[in-house]
This record gives sequence, structure tokens and C-alpha cells, in this order.
Amino acid sequence: MSCIQTIADYGLRSVGIGERLLPRSDFTMCQQFTLIGSGMIWNLYFGILALLAGFFLATTLAVAKNSDRAIFRKPAEWFIFLFRGSPLFIQFFLAYEAFAMLPRAGFPILGITIETDWITRAWAGALIVLFFNTSAYAAEIFYGALRSVPKGDMEAADAYGMTGWTKFRRVTWPTMLRLGWPSYTNEAIFLFHATTLVFFSGFPAFRQEGDALYYAKYFADKTFNPFIPYPIAAFYFILLTLCVIAVFGVINRRLNRHLPQESRKRFRFRPQIIR
Repeated sequence: MSCIQTIADYGLRSVGIGERLLPRSDFTMCQQFTLIGSGMIWNLYFGILALLAGFFLATTLAVAKNSDRAIFRKPAEWFIFLFRGSPLFIQFFLAYEAFAMLPRAGFPILGITIETDWITRAWAGALIVLFFNTSAYAAEIFYGALRSVPKGDMEAADAYGMTGWTKFRRVTWPTMLRLGWPSYTNEAIFLFHATTLVFFSGFPAFRQEGDALYYAKYFADKTFNPFIPYPIAAFYFILLTLCVIAVFGVINRRLNRHLPQESRKRFRFRPQIIR
């Protein structure tokens, strides 16, 4: 079988398109690269959706935590503390057990039965956990940036007659993003790396359509050689990290485009070894 035929057969297997059966013997490098790359579709799915949705929730939580009213501040503080204070791995297990305890028959609401089986699948349940987790971490980043907005910027906005939503949209929020974006980039990279934990989380893969680590483990178990499939998976994540750095670097330059060239902070990648 040629490599092109292998890609055609297995390139989209992780989403249910292509050859159903996995190769059983005589594994080639093309098969391993193709299937592990196919599994990366799920890692991208988890990371991109959680990051996009989490960005807006994180902004809301940061603003709520910065509020003078306890009715807004306290729930935001508890939410952030809960998801930042507990390990992500434990959150996966607790969420799965909680979702699995929901009635199999669903909830009858207004005469309509709402099914609950879907929430125990990885595509839904694991995504919810990642969404809440990254929202909490990003909210703390944005909260720190919000507290660091220069007082002079706020006074200038007041001098122009800006108030309320206009002031937040045109001054506070852009400045908050500019100050917090480098740290938020690290959070985005960590989120994509954290998607590998879904494989161990207890959320079942639908019809064996697993992520990159699922296929890497399959080849490692079949060949008794972990030094080929796992480095391939790491290679894909390194490429993904470079793409995230490039995209977030473009956004960072866009956010700082109004600053003089010599005043712009150089965008640097500083990985978090311990979280």
C-alpha cells in the first residue's frame, strides 16, 4: 500500500471517515504519522473550541472579579479558585462521574425528554471541563491585566467623556488584552497540551475514534516500541505550538500597533514548567 493510499484510507479515521479497521502488522512510518495526525483532529477540536469559548467567559469572570459588588465578585472568585486550585486530571474524573450519574432516560421538561447520554462522551463532557478550566486560568490573567491598566489611560478616557460600555470597549478592554496577551499565549499552549489528558480521563472515545495519544498508544502496544509513535505525537504538538505562537504573535503585534517601535515589548515564549 502506497503512502498516498494510506493517507486516503486513514487520514480522517478519527472522525469516522475512511477505513474502519486499524492495521494489524507490518506498521510503516506513513501509517503511524497518518493515524496519529488523524487523531490530532480531536486535540484541535478540544483546544480551539475551549479556547474560543473560554476567552469570553474569562473576560466576564475578570470583570466580575474586579467589581465592587460582592454579588458579582464572590461567585467569580469561587469559580476561579475552584478550577485553579484543583488538578485538571481530577476535574476530568469528577465531571465524568457526575455526568454518568445523570438519569439515562433524560429529564422531562415541558413534555419533552432531554437526553443526557451525549454529555458522557468525550466530545462533549471533556470539552466542558477544558472550557471551564481554561476560563478560570485566563480569567486570573485578565484580572491581573485589568488591575494593571494605567490610571492615565482611564483619566484620558474620562477627559474625552467616555463612560460605561464605551469606555470599557475602547480603552479598558484593549489595554487589558495588550497587557495580558503574552501570558494568555502560554495558557493557550498549555490548553492544547492538556488535551492529551482526555485520553486518560475516563470519557470514552466514540467507536474507537480517538485522539493522537490513542493512536500513539496503539502502535506502542503493538510494536512494543514507544520510541517511534510517542515522538511522532510530540512532533505534531511541537508544530501545533509553533502555530499558536505565530498566530498569537500576529494578534500581539496588532494589539500594540499604536505604540512606537522601540516601546513595544518583544513577544517571547516562556513555557510554564510547573503549574
